[in-house]
Amino acid sequence: MKDTIKTIALIAHDSKKDEMVEWALKNKEILSKYELCGTGTTAKRVAVATGLTVKGYLSGPLGGDQQIGAKVAEGEIDFVVFFCDPLTAQPHDPDVKALLRIANVYDVPIATNMSTADFVITSPLMK
Repeated sequence: MKDTIKTIALIAHDSKKDEMVEWALKNKEILSKYELCGTGTTAKRVAVATGLTVKGYLSGPLGGDQQIGAKVAEGEIDFVVFFCDPLTAQPHDPDVKALLRIANVYDVPIATNMSTADFVITSPLMK
């Protein structure tokens, strides 16, 4: 991992984008201390709602999940917040599973729901 400011990736399935924006607004002050990136629409929605800078990658189904996974493997992402919808089939499910796998391989925390994201973002280990 980097010795500089940590980077957080923000990803949300379509049905969870409102929840991601809500979470980002609630944690805006904390998030402002980190570099942020995210997949397509999620990055744009969080940036517009919070006024924070969020580097956007491609949409998840168009390769954004894989771009984030590559950055995890390169040691450029320190925490992934991925609000996924477990009740809806995703056409890019193999990409989602690959991202979850790569985060585990590189020991990068990945939060798939708001409660876990709250625990990690407030952890002293994030400092």
